[in-house]
Amino acid sequence: MVPTSFVTQDGTAVPAANILIVNGFDSTENNANGIITKGGVVGTGTSNEVDVVITNRLQGVASTTNSTPTPMITFTPAVIGTYSIEVRVSAYNTTSSLGAGYSMFSAVRFDGVNSNLCGTPDRIVNEEGTMAAPPPGANCTITVSGANVLVNAVGYGAENINWSAVGLYTFVGV
Repeated sequence: MVPTSFVTQDGTAVPAANILIVNGFDSTENNANGIITKGGVVGTGTSNEVDVVITNRLQGVASTTNSTPTPMITFTPAVIGTYSIEVRVSAYNTTSSLGAGYSMFSAVRFDGVNSNLCGTPDRIVNEEGTMAAPPPGANCTITVSGANVLVNAVGYGAENINWSAVGLYTFVGV
């Protein structure tokens, strides 16, 4: 017997000509479980599609050639409350063939207008050679600007550095 429908948390997908499209995605959408399934027109916009979505996820990339902070991730909270944010960052210096890795943890309270850091972000830093701070070294930070939460890459000198960041957040509000 062939299934004729697939019920998800957000909609029901119905195969078309016995074909069901199944995709995996990530999203900044808040979900306490960290994962949600969506299906059919209501969930995906396509009647024969099921999406499995990792939620509460942030990601981005940047390239730097100087010490100007450059956002890799810009996250704008939508609901009043507190967001605990964990971010992993990798950096590769293409000029000098050097690497660095960072883990950062921060708590941010969103008041409906502005994001506010709850203390100083904690960091684990692993840097190679001249990537190590103090200057000229590389760096990454979590800052706020208005409503936005920014995960920034900070390069140095005339070194070309490629950056990649992946983060997760946990939310609680009213």
